Amino acid sequence: MIIGIIDYGMGNLFSVEQALKKLDCTVILSDDPETLLEAEAILLPGVGAFPDAMELLNQKRLSSFIQSLPQKGIPLLGICLGMQLLYEDSSEVRPTQGLGLLKGQIRRFERGAYRIPHMGWNRLEFSRMPYWLEDLQVDTHVYFVHSFLAVNTDPEQVWATASYGSIDVPGVVGSGLITGMQFHPEKSGDFGHYLLEQWIANVRRNQDEQVSDLSRN
Repeated sequence: MIIGIIDYGMGNLFSVEQALKKLDCTVILSDDPETLLEAEAILLPGVGAFPDAMELLNQKRLSSFIQSLPQKGIPLLGICLGMQLLYEDSSEVRPTQGLGLLKGQIRRFERGAYRIPHMGWNRLEFSRMPYWLEDLQVDTHVYFVHSFLAVNTDPEQVWATASYGSIDVPGVVGSGLITGMQFHPEKSGDFGHYLLEQWIANVRRNQDEQVSDLSRN
């Protein structure tokens, strides 16, 4: 299984790459759309500020490439800032248009009795199961580090949330072949590993089905 990681200069690439290699994936690290098209699925990481990330994606012609992935039938996983970039816009630092693949905006946590950033382990509560997830483990804690979250989302695109203060933070989101995880699965112990494993297993199943269809034709 070949997974492409978009290397646009703002991702925690080493830990993500190592997590994928432990799942027997071949990893392509690149900022070149043509090279990334050699992969069977794409991962969009991200650490830092939303406008800086979008500026880099636009400069490298990666925004249009990412937006084209659903039409190409290529699964996409966004992690942390990578998930936030999938939404329509963000108010971080300055108003910035996002990739628009999911409905909603990225806004800062409202000030309240809880700490900002949202940092640490929280339990995911699944309101609906992603198509790629077969079942849940007993412990669904994952590791979050963020000061902004998705708001005004489509409930049908939010699969799991984590309670933080009085807010339900969208934790696992998606639509069609697009998936986002606000937390860091590669740093989230056994359950984070399991989520990545299940997402990759579904990519493999889809590839096997396509090969089987071609052979029948």
